Amino acid sequence: MLSPLEAMLQTIVFGRLRGMLLGPVKRCFEVFCIYCQSGHIEEPYVSITKKRQMPKNGHSEEIEKEVGQAEGKLFTHRSAFSRASVIQAFLGSAPQLTLQLYISALQQDTTVGRSLCMFLSLLSIVYGALRCNILAIKIKYDEYDVKVKPLAYVCIFLWRSFEIATRVIVLVLFTSVLKAWVVLVILINFFSFFIYPWILFWCSGSPFPENIEKALSRVGTTIVLCFLTLLYAGINMFCWSAVQLKINNPDLISKSQNWYWLLVYYMLRFIENAFLLLMWYLYKTDIYMYVCAPLLILKLLIGYCTAVLFMLVFYQFFHPCKKLFSSSVSDSFQQWLKCVCCPCRRQKSSESIGKTDLRSPEDREETPSSSKISSMPSQILTADESCSA
Repeated sequence: MLSPLEAMLQTIVFGRLRGMLLGPVKRCFEVFCIYCQSGHIEEPYVSITKKRQMPKNGHSEEIEKEVGQAEGKLFTHRSAFSRASVIQAFLGSAPQLTLQLYISALQQDTTVGRSLCMFLSLLSIVYGALRCNILAIKIKYDEYDVKVKPLAYVCIFLWRSFEIATRVIVLVLFTSVLKAWVVLVILINFFSFFIYPWILFWCSGSPFPENIEKALSRVGTTIVLCFLTLLYAGINMFCWSAVQLKINNPDLISKSQNWYWLLVYYMLRFIENAFLLLMWYLYKTDIYMYVCAPLLILKLLIGYCTAVLFMLVFYQFFHPCKKLFSSSVSDSFQQWLKCVCCPCRRQKSSESIGKTDLRSPEDREETPSSSKISSMPSQILTADESCSA
């Protein structure tokens, strides 16, 4: 017999689970009904939305669009599906793919069902990352009419596929040889991205955000923000989240395009992957006897670099709002190279100045001045001219 408290907890838990499982089915049914009735029932009320077009020749026009209640509900459902796909991808499919690949590595055998499951999990994660990119673009540029081209989708898909696949394989290889240390790696990664937005919020001295949802209390708002930072940490564990969480901002994300934060993330992630692969190479067991370890490490590092290359191509050529960037990827990269190379040039110039100062005074007197050297040819020319005259 269950106690009343245990029965109540069981009812709440299973009730929530049923709601979570039947929620998408109910939403799909509502969308289907709205879509079927949209052309037959005349809507008495419409709302007007204003969006700005992408600037052409330095000018941006503002367009107005009438949105009916049915279209607004469809847009709400579509946004909910997009956010749900991101949550399901990184809090469900990503751990499942890692676990299935780990089991396959230990057993040295992969069944057809497991291969299909891993392939579908990878597609789910890549799709969630793609939706995360599109959501980030639409949130950052909410006042503009954003249209993403098919080539942009292809570029994002390739970028996320290489990035997530190499990251998962690196984590699985390291876990297969150093099971205890992988917990430390996961905790450092997870809590770094989980605590970092809160540290920025506390350092800013901003008041606690109260305008997230009017129906939520302070405790409910805290729980929502903790869940949001949990999702943010889960995404950054496997790939770049495409947004920087900012709790003191009313929109909860930073709308500025920070190239240096992106550069730091991928540099640190590349160094971490290289270190994990080095540890795997040093401590690999007999199950990898027939695996060419140096070639595998090289392929994984090249795969991650390929992901970075597709990311740069997307931001440089296919980003739908690249005209709004204050600086492009190539310009930021050139500025970064100048910042790195300037200290080296200053050091070389200081060394050359120091060498000239160390020269003896006699050497300075023996070297003719530039004025003397330049005056000699002029004197010779005047003598020749006088002879010809």
